[in-house]
Amino acid sequence: MAFSSISHNGRGELRVYESIDDLSINLAEYIAELSEASVKDHGVFSIALSGGSLISMMGKLREAPYNRTIDWRRWHVFWTNERVVSKSHSDSNYKLAKDVFLSKVPVVPSHVHSINDTVSAEEAANEYEFIIRQLVRTRIVGVSSISDCPKFDLILLEMGPDGHVASLFPRHHAMNEKNEWVTFLTDSPKPPWERITFTLPIVMDMIFFQREGIYRDIVWGA
Repeated sequence: MAFSSISHNGRGELRVYESIDDLSINLAEYIAELSEASVKDHGVFSIALSGGSLISMMGKLREAPYNRTIDWRRWHVFWTNERVVSKSHSDSNYKLAKDVFLSKVPVVPSHVHSINDTVSAEEAANEYEFIIRQLVRTRIVGVSSISDCPKFDLILLEMGPDGHVASLFPRHHAMNEKNEWVTFLTDSPKPPWERITFTLPIVMDMIFFQREGIYRDIVWGA
């Protein structure tokens, strides 16, 4: 598997791949290894997804050996951001993940934590944060050692061409939210206008995957 690697002062590692296939294989291996380690350590694997091509890359996990070796019953799935649309809408990150990945593997349905798509963006954000807080209390989701923020076992993010991650857009007021875990937008710089998103303190521990002619895997340490 061809890639070049650059470390970042002990905080993480930047890997540049030659192809999307190489990146997809590495992603599947990384998720499978982290899932196994997390389950052994604390009994669950909490993963937060975004949208876009990342979900398609996760399709490798539907194949052997991962489809048989991963303990899917221990997975808890979240979304770093979501468009406030119906779950059947083509813009829904939930729909994308379900169609491409979640419906193909035996994750427990009650462990798939999607937003309430029948309320306003503000209400959806508040409800989603409440769900996460309840799961932190029951230790399904961990807590950061340096703040009171939830600490997921893995957060997957894709960077947009304008530099946004999750639904945190450069120079948007949502970037300034530090007190809440989940916030909302009614004026997204790109449609759909209404969204919910993890706030910046939560997404500081993360993996970026970015496509700009080359394929980058930026792994930041916890």
